[in-house]
Amino acid sequence: MPALERIMPVAGAPCWVNLIARDLHAAQSFYTEVMDWEFRASTLGNNFSVAMAHGEPVAGIGACSPGGPPTVWTPYFAVRDADETADRVRERGATLAIGPLKLGAGRAALAADRDGAVFGFWEGPALAWSVGRGSAPARLDLQTRHAFEAAIFYAEVFDWAQPPGGCTVDYAQDHVLVQLAGDTVATLRGGGIETAPDPKIRPRWNVDFHVQDSKEAAAAAIEAGGDSSPIPSLAGSAKDAFVIRDPDGGLFTVSDD
Repeated sequence: MPALERIMPVAGAPCWVNLIARDLHAAQSFYTEVMDWEFRASTLGNNFSVAMAHGEPVAGIGACSPGGPPTVWTPYFAVRDADETADRVRERGATLAIGPLKLGAGRAALAADRDGAVFGFWEGPALAWSVGRGSAPARLDLQTRHAFEAAIFYAEVFDWAQPPGGCTVDYAQDHVLVQLAGDTVATLRGGGIETAPDPKIRPRWNVDFHVQDSKEAAAAAIEAGGDSSPIPSLAGSAKDAFVIRDPDGGLFTVSDD
């Protein structure tokens, strides 16, 4: 099996999404049924796998150790220096949960912002992958308490808007767009409620995947032991979209291609 292409991602930009599952094989079975993904071994070890769609990498799924972090889809952002980024996270009142740890040819860390949304960062080469292109997720959306405050936090942590060639930030009326070379790679929106009993309302990063038929994917999720519910059309589109919860509680959305 040929090795997957690796590149040095742009610092500050999303470079991967990953799910940490309690049971790796059960998670692979669920996402095969719902998303029609195939899986191949990862260079990070036996506890990690790479989800593939049409021969291209989509996302990662790894197994957590007992007592590890909750099951959550997590975006990772490329950084030049993981230690320096970890210091920035702590200095701004956020939580560094894991790392930085050496993984394969790079170093990774897992954190939560001041409102509790989980994110990661990665130092080193990464798979050739970009939000909205090829098999990668169509969108990354941060649901947070206050979009503009969150934008300041992430901009300071990941050096958005500087130096030239990195991510830029565009402040709209009620949301914030993070762009790279003219493409939107993340959207920050307000309305998250940290104490909400419904996890779908709490601050979190949402990963959205395009599928040919989101209704079919939503029905398959229920059949495979998860849950799904329709959500308002995304980004002004009239196409169907659903929020799906896998059997471990991991939330993500699917929308029509």
